Parts: sequence; C-alpha cells; structure tokens
Amino acid sequence: MPSYTVTVATGSQWFAGTDDYIYLSLVGSAGCSEKHLLDKPFYNDFERGAVDSYDVTVDEELGEIQLVRIEKRKYWLNDDWYLKYITLKTPHGDYIEFPCYRWITGDVEVVLRDGRAKLARDDQIHILKQHRRKELETRQKQYRWMEWNPGFPLSIDAKCHKDLPRDIQFDSEKGVDFVLNYSKAMENLFINRFMHMFQSSWNDFADFEKIFVKISNTISERVMNHWQEDLMFGYQFLNGCNPVLIRRCTELPEKLPVTTEMVECSLERQLSLEQEVQQGNIFIVDFELLDGIDANKTDPCTLQFLAAPICLLYKNLANKIVPIAIQLLVAHVRFTIAINTKAREQLICECGLFDKANATGGGGHVQMVQRAMKDLTYASLCFPEAIKARGMESKEDIPYYFYRDDGLLVWEAIRTFTAEVVDIYYEGDQVVEEDPELQDFVNDVYVYGMRGRKSSGFPKSVKSREQLSEYLTVVIFTASAQHAAVNFGQYDWCSWIPNAPPTMRAPPPTAKGVVTIEQIVDTLPDRGRSCWHLGAVWALSQFQENELFLGMYPEEHFIEKPVKEAMARFRKNLEAIVSVIAERNKKKQLPYYYLSPDRIPNSVAI
Repeated sequence: MPSYTVTVATGSQWFAGTDDYIYLSLVGSAGCSEKHLLDKPFYNDFERGAVDSYDVTVDEELGEIQLVRIEKRKYWLNDDWYLKYITLKTPHGDYIEFPCYRWITGDVEVVLRDGRAKLARDDQIHILKQHRRKELETRQKQYRWMEWNPGFPLSIDAKCHKDLPRDIQFDSEKGVDFVLNYSKAMENLFINRFMHMFQSSWNDFADFEKIFVKISNTISERVMNHWQEDLMFGYQFLNGCNPVLIRRCTELPEKLPVTTEMVECSLERQLSLEQEVQQGNIFIVDFELLDGIDANKTDPCTLQFLAAPICLLYKNLANKIVPIAIQLLVAHVRFTIAINTKAREQLICECGLFDKANATGGGGHVQMVQRAMKDLTYASLCFPEAIKARGMESKEDIPYYFYRDDGLLVWEAIRTFTAEVVDIYYEGDQVVEEDPELQDFVNDVYVYGMRGRKSSGFPKSVKSREQLSEYLTVVIFTASAQHAAVNFGQYDWCSWIPNAPPTMRAPPPTAKGVVTIEQIVDTLPDRGRSCWHLGAVWALSQFQENELFLGMYPEEHFIEKPVKEAMARFRKNLEAIVSVIAERNKKKQLPYYYLSPDRIPNSVAI
C-alpha cells in the first residue's frame, strides 16, 4: 500500500502548540484518503517550535496530491494551534510543500493547497476551483469594512483588538498596549516624579532638562543644544520626523504678506525676494491642514491652542535651508490592521491617550484626518512623483535632503523586486487585466478605502504589469519605508519639548518682537503634559521585539525557485543601500538613518 511521510511544523511563538487531536487526510486527483490521527505513542505531539514527522499509509493510489485536509478536535478544552507548514514526501520520492502560517482555532477543518502560486485562471480542476471560492468567501466574512468616523477611510469591522481575526492579532498584546507602554516609558525615563505637579509650569528652558534623558552623542541631545539655531530649524524640514511638507515656492501666496524689506537681512545674493523665488531659492512649509481645527478642550482647567503656521525658507550661499519668515494663523501588511485597531481603541478614541497631551486631542485629530482625506491622492503615495510635485527633486540644488535620497533608493529597490515577482506570475498585460481577484481587490480599495472619491486618483483597476508593480510598490513603501521615516525619529526630534511642543497654553503672539522668554515658557506644555508627550515619543520610537525588517520573509508562502531568487536579489540590493547610507553617515554630526533598510520594519506595527 502506498505510504506518505507527512512533516508538520508548529510555530515558535508563545502558546503555538496544542494538545488537541489533529487529523489529516489527503486529496488526490484519483481519490481521497481516510482521516489519519497524527499521534506518536508516548510522545507529546505539536509542541511549540516542534517539527514532527508521521508515516501515513493509504489503501490505494491517490494520484497527484491536490489538497491536504487538517482537522483539529478538542481534547479537553479548545487549544489554539499555530501551523507553519506541512510537507509531504510521496511514495515516488517527490516533496510537496503546503504553507499555512496561521492559527487554527476551535473544532475546525482547514484545507491547504500546495505552495505554488496560482492565478484564478490556472485552477482547472473542480476541487481546486471550489477550494479557492470557499477560501475567498471565508475571508470576506472575516474581514469586513466599518466606518469608524464620518469621512475616514473605512477600517476593519472590529471595535477592539480582541475582535480581530486571530491570524492578524499580535502574538502578545502586552507589547503594543499603548497605556502600558506609556507608563513603562515614563518609568524608564524617570519622569513619574513630575506627574503630581501635572498643571504647573516649568520655570525656564533649563528646567526642561529635568525630564530630558541625555544619551551621549544622540540626535536628541544635539537638538537640545542647537534647537534655537536657524540651521537646525531648516534642517528638520528636510530630515526630521516630518520631511514631507517642504516644497519649492513658485510664487508667494497672498495669505503670506511678506516683502523684500522684511527679509532682506537674510537674503545673501543681493536679489529681491521675488527674484529669489524665480531662481528657485525660496521654499515654503504650509500647515494649512491645521487652520480651523478645534484645539483640545478635554481639560477645563487648562486652555490649549493651535496655530496653522506658514514658514518661508531660504537656500543660502552654502546651500543650507534656513527660515526667513514665519506667519502664525491663530486657532494641526504584518500587524498593520492590529496596530490601527489598537490605536482606535486606546490612542485616538474619546478620552484616549492622545487627549492627554496634544493640542489636537479631544476631536481635533479627527477633523485633521477628515480634512487630510480630501487631499490624499495616489500620486502623493508614489514617492518619486511626490518629491517632484514639491519641486524637491534636484540633488544639486538641495544637496542635504537625505530623506529624498535614501527614499528614492529604497523605492527603486522595492519597485525592481515587485516587477520581478509580477513578471514571474503574469506573462502579459492581458493576464493582469483578466485576473478577477486582483481587480476586485483594487476596486475594493478604491470604493471602500478611498470612499469612491475620483479626485484621489486611486485606480479602480490595473491594466498592465507595470501598473501592478507600481501599485504593489506604493503599498509596500507606504507601510514600511514611509512609516519608518516619519515615526522612528520622534524621540530624536521631539523629546526636547521646546523644539517640538505638542500643545500651547496660550495663543500665538499677534505682534513681532514683543514676546519674552517668560511668556514662551508659559506657553509651552505644563509638567504633566510634557511627561505624557515624552513618554509617547519614546514609546512610539521603539522597535518591537523580534522586529522583521525590510526584505526579511521567514514565512515561506512562495516556494518557487524564481521567487526565492528574486527575494535574494532584493535583500542584496537592500544591503547595498545600507552600506551607502552607513558610509555617508560616518561623516555627519547629524546622521540620517531612518530610511536605512536595516531600520525599516516590513510593515506598520506601531
């Protein structure tokens, strides 16, 4: 009788093993086997991290194996199990891989197909077509859309983390609990002692050093020492934690009534302000998104204020960007779904942690997202296009924009990788256009994610391999590199609170040159809100335990050799980028490393 060797790999994360009964049956082109209990005498099967092998003998030839059925049945109490993969050695000595990489919960049957990636049109056998349809229907029931707030992109239908499907929950919720992390941050930073003085003001700038943790030779300490200097101010718009707003100024906006006389002491080329604009030496940062946003009113004992500043910057003769005019307008896909759900549950919800220290808390942050959604476009997520649209593409004119330089390297590496993989599975543009599952996915994003807004420029369909490669690059780059660029520098640039205060306790001044140091200190956050802010930027800037960085794919969902080779080339390209960035940073007092691939997590996880 034919005999198969079945190898079962259990995940190594906590509680991945199971004591439940595990049954296996094989589905072949010539028939289906009986159920076999996978159990070795006097042995604890399916322990965490285990790889167990079993001999399965069948009564008759099954033909080419199409599917593997796994049944989990309760032993005592239901015991969840994380199955990584199953491999099968056939009687003829061939090996077939069946990737799973998901949790199996409750009394359930899971059907796996082999790891060769197939388009819908490739499934010609009825049983494979049926399996594909059932799997799609199951996922549509698990992953449903929900509106969290009017005007927001729709999110997954889950009120809290535990409502999510088990497969996309964090292995340990403890590591991403915002309340716990903030409390831990304040303990690690030794700032709990200030919390009893919650609403009291600091005495002066030096007083802020009491909560500032000095770590030798870090960016944050350099910010503390140089935050009042024009060069540091301008540099932050290029390479700080918000390098995406600066753009070349092509004409002075009417709402910024600045004249040559006002700024001539800062102009070094003996030109008028208008001539400097024409020569491309003037840049602008406009926080118009904040104009009219309601300030935080959650604490009736402390008024909080917002400004929507416009900053005019000048490229001097040394090619450095410095401010010349500032105007204030009074009155700002691993675990991605899980962290967004956790944020809605604890961070940006009503009375959440965001309300404790930020001027946009208490509903202002909701207004910001609603307003930002109107301006979010597909082109703005295509990194090279976004850079060009802001007039920031010239390395000769703007030589110190490392966010741009490193971002373009990473974008191109991802684009090359996606193009290679797309070309492996789609031999022509027509195959892309005729893939119903792919087209349904793209349309789903447009209709529900972007609320069907034509002005977003998001495609309703993709019609070529090149368009598909670009679409995948947008997804990967946004969830990895772009997030890293604006997230992991928060402690570096925002921990010295006078440099990046999260809220103001007084409105901006209405006259120039009349503000005293004492008034500025009284405007800055009080001791309590400063502590919350410091804890927040520290917690949000930390990598997760066992973080997976760009190019790391421990779960082998793709088994074909060409794809594995493409992955290897992708990792090699990323390693080369790491070396280029490391070599440049050796000479920099302010190194820029947020877009170094070895510091870019594969996906948004915090």
